[in-house]
Amino acid sequence: MSRTHAVLWVVVGLAAAGALCGAVWAWLAPPIHGVVALTRSNERVKAYLGNEADHFFTAAALLVGLLAVLVVVAAVAVWQWRRHRGPVMMAALCLGSVAASAAAVGVGAALVRWRYGHIDVATVPVSEQNRVHYVTEAPAVFFGHTPLQVALTLLFPAAVAAIVYVLAAVSTSRDDLGGWPPVEPAAPVTGRTVTEVDAPPVAPSSPSP
Repeated sequence: MSRTHAVLWVVVGLAAAGALCGAVWAWLAPPIHGVVALTRSNERVKAYLGNEADHFFTAAALLVGLLAVLVVVAAVAVWQWRRHRGPVMMAALCLGSVAASAAAVGVGAALVRWRYGHIDVATVPVSEQNRVHYVTEAPAVFFGHTPLQVALTLLFPAAVAAIVYVLAAVSTSRDDLGGWPPVEPAAPVTGRTVTEVDAPPVAPSSPSP
């Protein structure tokens, strides 16, 4: 298999695994239970029950944890591909990790939206006769909605994968990273005359009288 095909396999494989990771997250992530109430001034307010608001953090941390496990396993597996060890494969691993994060976020967000729906406070059925309505909100895939928080969520798995791959590289004593086929270092040129095996070295003769 050529190097280009190997890179494509890594990127596409990680993206597919990320989508599966997002589906698993959508099944495991805890929803957030809350209530929409109508105040005496006929204003709608939304509040969360107990410590249910903590589930926003728990769900986002769960997704990052699943992605971290995925990229660690992927980095170890890619390192075992001895024929293609090197910086190109590390770049493919990082790119694939970002693709896996994006796929997990997209699939996970779509599935929880389909499962729990979207809460529009203005359309919640509360009235003067029924002032309280309990709701269930979908978990969040990000810790926040600022560009920095979104970028960190997408790039963190790539950083983890790069660290694992670099640690494997620095622990290898060979200059070719233990790749296959092995690259043996060339023998140094000393300028000395090579003699046959078991033949005694030729000593310099004395000058003729």
